[in-house]
Amino acid sequence: MKIATWNVNSLTARLQHVLDWLATNPVDVLCLQELKMSDDKFPLDVLKAAGYESAVFGQKTYNGVAILSRLPMRDVHRNIGGFADEHSRVISATVGTPDGELRVVNGYFVNGQLPGSDKFAYKMQWLGALREWLGQEMAAHPKLVLLGDFNIAPEDRDSFDPEGLAETIHHTTEERDHFKSLLALGLVDSFRLFDQPPKSFSWWDYRMLGYQKNRGLRIDHILVSEALRPKVTASTIDRVPRKWAKPSDHAPVILELGP
Repeated sequence: MKIATWNVNSLTARLQHVLDWLATNPVDVLCLQELKMSDDKFPLDVLKAAGYESAVFGQKTYNGVAILSRLPMRDVHRNIGGFADEHSRVISATVGTPDGELRVVNGYFVNGQLPGSDKFAYKMQWLGALREWLGQEMAAHPKLVLLGDFNIAPEDRDSFDPEGLAETIHHTTEERDHFKSLLALGLVDSFRLFDQPPKSFSWWDYRMLGYQKNRGLRIDHILVSEALRPKVTASTIDRVPRKWAKPSDHAPVILELGP
């Protein structure tokens, strides 16, 4: 089974990219972030024709998340339980797999913009609420995957310039502590279960030849519960779509699970 996450930075602009990618990478589940469209604009029929049912939580202009699945989905939940939020950032669903039910939690984590700002304080509150709610989800669903755009580079090796960017957004001690607190729930960073090439990133700035110079960050992650850890056979970043014309600034991240 293959599960992937991809911040498409506008599905309106990148729908054909998603269709082209799925045609050559027919993953079982694809989680999208930054749809930047309302639910009524979501291309349900187009994706169904490509073989995918969709669970959608859109928002006009900003945010928005979706789960595309070739397998049956049920028990769809939107946003973080018990946390009042006007933004569409989290969608979760139970996916029926040949190996049993799998809970998929897809998140577009808060950016935070600047340490010390109101938006950074919102990020801290949001991350705290996510951890508390996720603990409940994991108790109910031992086989769980948390994936998406975390907007956190958890370690220095996840940044092209860890010294120059130390304690800036995505690199702060507070953000990294929250990432560690998610792992402390019993989640594992699937990418780090394997030897990976140095400077493996999932996001590159459009400016200053960010991709060409590999000035990137690894901020898109797939965390798996301990029950799934023995089943993880691969975790990779597909840089190919980042080379396409008018690409998203993020690349897909793929998790492979064995029986």
